[in-house]
Amino acid sequence: MKVIVLGAGVTGVTSAWFLQQAGHDVTLIDRQPGAGLETSFANGGQISVSHAEPWANPGAPLKVLKWLAREDAPLLFRLRPDAQQWLWALQFLRECTPARTRHNIRQIVNLGLYSRSTLQQLRAQLDIPYDHLTKGILHFYTSQQEFDAAQEPARVMREHGCELDMKTADECVQIEPALAQCRDRIVGGSMTPSDESGDAHAFTQVLARHAQAAGVRFLTDTRIVGIEREGDRLAAVQVADADGGVRREAADSFVLCMGSFSAAFARQLGITLRIYPAKGYSVTLPVIDPANSYNVSLTDDEYKLVFSRLGDRLRIAGTAELNGYDTSLNLVRCEAIVRRTRELFPQMTDGQGARYWTGLRPATPSNVPYIGRSRIGNLFLNTGHGTLGWTHSCGSGRAIADIVSGRVPELDFAFCGLPQAAPAGRLAAA
Repeated sequence: MKVIVLGAGVTGVTSAWFLQQAGHDVTLIDRQPGAGLETSFANGGQISVSHAEPWANPGAPLKVLKWLAREDAPLLFRLRPDAQQWLWALQFLRECTPARTRHNIRQIVNLGLYSRSTLQQLRAQLDIPYDHLTKGILHFYTSQQEFDAAQEPARVMREHGCELDMKTADECVQIEPALAQCRDRIVGGSMTPSDESGDAHAFTQVLARHAQAAGVRFLTDTRIVGIEREGDRLAAVQVADADGGVRREAADSFVLCMGSFSAAFARQLGITLRIYPAKGYSVTLPVIDPANSYNVSLTDDEYKLVFSRLGDRLRIAGTAELNGYDTSLNLVRCEAIVRRTRELFPQMTDGQGARYWTGLRPATPSNVPYIGRSRIGNLFLNTGHGTLGWTHSCGSGRAIADIVSGRVPELDFAFCGLPQAAPAGRLAAA
């Protein structure tokens, strides 16, 4: 059948690839001039099954209240006269119970394991270069309270197959010698040796070229300006190219991969998706002292920062700001990332040559993405991956290709709109 994928981030490109491999005639539409130029452009770089504890957990409400007055807070709500933000926040609070947290961890771990395996198979098949490292991810803690609170989520992750071992401070330094610079701050850590890291933008661009060579039609610099609906089906989208010419693109099925803009698109069709943009920041620094630079991908759990080595670059990313669709750089938050990096690794960088970036991550209140059918018969969802789009993209793309093709994915996950009942409390596309 003919399938149109809406959005050319890492999730849209992987969806297009697996749909083409399943035998479909695929067109991919994006407003940018190429693939992976928005949220996928400069993210944290981690393939992190171990990042499975959702933002919404029993300890989150108190932390959010404490952080409201902090401009450099890891998770910052900027309260706005925005009904979508308030409805998202109410659902977020409902997801903070112990039972919902355990359920959501299971979904995130299952999808992460499946997606990481799929990425490894795809990398072997296509020999995609993207500065990847297979040295695992080390979470380190500088707060005893945070380290103690991490024990139960770690137990739940292990229960669902995530290889995760708790480590002493000295063991953390043995794994990553660069942490000797801040050994006196570290109280413990956890290591996931099978996790990975790599440049999501580079991966997306190379896979897009493979997809195009395989027959996927790319319409870039192309905006969606209208929707045509016939009964309970989406018939076509009206698109405008860079020259302003408007035309109609029809298909048998459509896959929505528009990140933070998915909710607005879906509302035009009467579908409610609880997706709200969480603005994240990253800083990319040159490696100026290899001997004191990290090689193992790291997570500073207290400050919610991730550190990845991308060839001769150091990528540090994190924080989340719920402030609508504003994409302006907040230098206070950028400088806070550099300041924390210099506190931890004083011999690694002087902060010179920093390149700042911000992007809108499509967050659901539960951190569980929408993957599956919508209630519009031929509109499928693959969106709402939040901070884990790079981690979950390959598995999500493979799963949505199965669903569009009428197959049940090889994955235990609370998919939307499949015949089997979703677990109680799952966010539904309504």
